[in-house]
Amino acid sequence: MKKKRITLKDIARETGVHVSTVSRALDPVERKSITDDVANRIQAAAERLGYRPNRIAAGLRTNRTMTVGVMIPDITNLVFPPILRGIESVLEPLGYAAIIVNTDSERDREVRLLDVLRDRGVDGIIHAAVLRSDPSIARAAQDGLPVVTLNRKVEQSTIPSVINDEDAGICEMLRHLKELGHTRIAHIAGPQELSTGQLRLSAFRKAADDQAIEVDEALIRVATRFNEEDGARCLLELLDGGNVFTAVLCANDRLALGAIEALRHRGIDCPRQISVTGFNDMPLLDLIRPKLTTVRIQQYEAGRTAAKLLMRLVNSAEDDPIPLETVLPVELVARESTAPVAAGGPRSGQPGPGNTRSSNGSSGPLSAH
Repeated sequence: MKKKRITLKDIARETGVHVSTVSRALDPVERKSITDDVANRIQAAAERLGYRPNRIAAGLRTNRTMTVGVMIPDITNLVFPPILRGIESVLEPLGYAAIIVNTDSERDREVRLLDVLRDRGVDGIIHAAVLRSDPSIARAAQDGLPVVTLNRKVEQSTIPSVINDEDAGICEMLRHLKELGHTRIAHIAGPQELSTGQLRLSAFRKAADDQAIEVDEALIRVATRFNEEDGARCLLELLDGGNVFTAVLCANDRLALGAIEALRHRGIDCPRQISVTGFNDMPLLDLIRPKLTTVRIQQYEAGRTAAKLLMRLVNSAEDDPIPLETVLPVELVARESTAPVAAGGPRSGQPGPGNTRSSNGSSGPLSAH
């Protein structure tokens, strides 16, 4: 025989309070409107009776699904788990669940997944895969869907964003390299259709100018994706370009790891001959040799901040102004992949003494990934 579903009325009868009081006590947002003693008594009764909320019925009543869409560009990127944990630390206590989708940094896939989330009736979206020009998410926000972008932003948009202090991070890294004696510094920039790629390249040019470091356009390569394969490709192009450089500032950690691997296959030592730096300080970098010098962003806090902003949008009141842009501080983390410039540093593409072969015993360029 089918067991009768426990309702709010059953809990009200058990505790001797009104049904509306029970409803508020079991709502993570409304719970604060009643005393802890009453709320705890109602919660205990609900657990004792085996009450489970009917989310579908509640959604019909409140016009909410208690779900939030989280869009990320690359599920294999280790920078995102701490960000997702930060998001969930805010959502879960409020009774929300995150629906995570992976766009693979493809525009058509991003548009399709955005439609999927909207069709499922999510109460808002945290978008960490947004493009600088992104009509689909701009249209969703204009339609009234609460949206916050994370790590990136949409240009000429009123969508709130949580980003990192790209200028400060690049400036500190260039200063670090200059203090080590590097003046011929190459830059592997990120994709320019992404705000992170564009802002970090712009910051590189500005910081170099401020610090009287000459920018050689022949030493700038632009990646098409923020991954190891493109980092290696760009580094090999720099090596084969015939220009002298002693350091490479990369727009993120994965580009830097690819660059280091390309150097290894060419028999060039990092950092003794060429220093390499990253950006983000993704997890597990301390397990990779050489340990990567990078710029640390606040990954967990970025997720928390974005989720808090989204909840303010979802429950927005006229007297709660939402900041259009939140910039989180960053810090330089100096490790093993940077060192003082070698006397008479190597010319591009030429291995140094004792480094004529790669770590796997082969010579020549890195094979295609």
